[in-house]
Amino acid sequence: MGRKWNNIKEKKASKDANTSRIYSKFALEIYVVAKQGEPDPEANQALKFVLERAKTYNVPKNIIDRAIEKAKGGAEENYDELRYEGFGPSGSMLIVDALTNNVNRTASNVRAAFGKNGGNMGVSGSVSYMFDSTAVIGVEGKSEEEVLELLMEADVDARDIIEEDETVIVYAEPDQFHAVQEAFKGAGITEFTVAELTMLPQNEVTLDPDAKEQFEKLIDALEDLEDVQRVYHNVDLGE
Repeated sequence: MGRKWNNIKEKKASKDANTSRIYSKFALEIYVVAKQGEPDPEANQALKFVLERAKTYNVPKNIIDRAIEKAKGGAEENYDELRYEGFGPSGSMLIVDALTNNVNRTASNVRAAFGKNGGNMGVSGSVSYMFDSTAVIGVEGKSEEEVLELLMEADVDARDIIEEDETVIVYAEPDQFHAVQEAFKGAGITEFTVAELTMLPQNEVTLDPDAKEQFEKLIDALEDLEDVQRVYHNVDLGE
């Protein structure tokens, strides 16, 4: 699973240059989950997860607070959660998650992004069966053996534990996300290099330089869309 962690890391790094975009997407996601449940993360697990994830992207507190206050204010903006699936150059596969207040606009924009960048939309289920929903939590300052021991002591199951680049990555079932974090917090670890519920490909593909360049343009086009929250794929983006 090492390459999969690298893809997440590269995606996070690429967004460092697009902080305003990532902050606005988090603000919308925080607003939606806070509005759907309680605006208190201790009473709303979905909100607690989004806030933990936002922390790893260094989303400023004022943006988080403003989104939660907006939800408390009873704003009547309603958003639908949508998932699109499609294919990119050379057999690459993508899953696109969106939050939108205009389904027709979003569908049209996502379809156009695929079509203009060497891809095409698929039907529901055409791609997702090749991905696994996975909790990914990363920490520094611990060895693989130490992490395994503390998870065992907390009676928490993990799919896999990988150590690379001074970071230990835990892959677990989605419903174990908070259990893994609590195990770390019980050991005094409160900072995470990654804290994601993501879709990891069962197999990755390597593209030739031309196809890779086109694929990266497709990713950029999708992530530039206001309604798109996350894009998952099966391409090894390593150099």
